[in-house]
Parts: sequence; C-alpha cells; structure tokens
Amino acid sequence: MISKRELRIGLIRSKIEQIYNSLAFIEENLPAEFGEFNKSKVIRNAIYKETEFVVELFLDVCAVINSDLGLGIPEAEENILDNLESKQILDKNIIEIIKQIKKFRNILVHKYGKINDETAFDDIKEGLKDFELIIKEIEKFLEKHKIKKNSGN
Repeated sequence: MISKRELRIGLIRSKIEQIYNSLAFIEENLPAEFGEFNKSKVIRNAIYKETEFVVELFLDVCAVINSDLGLGIPEAEENILDNLESKQILDKNIIEIIKQIKKFRNILVHKYGKINDETAFDDIKEGLKDFELIIKEIEKFLEKHKIKKNSGN
C-alpha cells in the first residue's frame, strides 16, 4: 500500500503566490496591441519567459498533489495530469486547459519551428483568464482537502 504523506499546502500556496507575481508582471507589461508587443524583443522575450515560468509552476503544483496523495509514480509528466483527472482531484476541463498550456510552453521552450508572435500574443492575452480558472480549481481542491482532513476522512 502506498503511504500517503501530508499534503504540502504551504508549498502549493507558495507556488500559487509565485504564479500571481508572474501573472502581475505579464499583465503590467503585456502591451494592449500586437504591434507594440512585436516592436520590443526585450518585452516579448520577458513575457514568454514569465509565461513559461507560470506553466512550470502549475505543473509543479500538480506534481506535488500527485506525490502527496500517493497517486503513483508517473512515467511521464502527462501521467500526473491523467492521475489528477482519473481520481477527480481536478476538473476534466481544467486538466485539458493545463495540457494545452503545457503544449504552448513546449513551443516557447523548444521553439518548434518559428514562433508565430502574433498567435502567441493572442494566446497569452486570452490565456490569462485560463490561468485564473486553474488557480480557482486548485484553491477549490485545497479547501475540499482541508474540510475532508478536518472531518477525519
């Protein structure tokens, strides 16, 4: 039987705080129009790096939850998300959003082909709402976990 550890809520909350800090940076520095975004390589690269960091933090949170709940040792990063979905830890739609932003992160990191900066700009702008949805889902899970733990289940 897998021994479950205590859920590291402090670590998860710390990562969420880092996510909020990065999202604030993105929101403050993401120009309203693509033309401005396209003009400055420094801003563009900074936004890309912060976006990549946010996605990494979300994946880290998922890995912590997977590990602490003893959901099994994943063979690949994708298995962590599958575990969280199959055990109904996070909503299926949220898992799908995380998978999509993970793909976007891979494009930024590995620069598969040439990044289409206009598409990336639009994706980041629209993705800010998705990041908020993910945070809310994680917070909902933490609240449920706290209630379950306090009720002795």
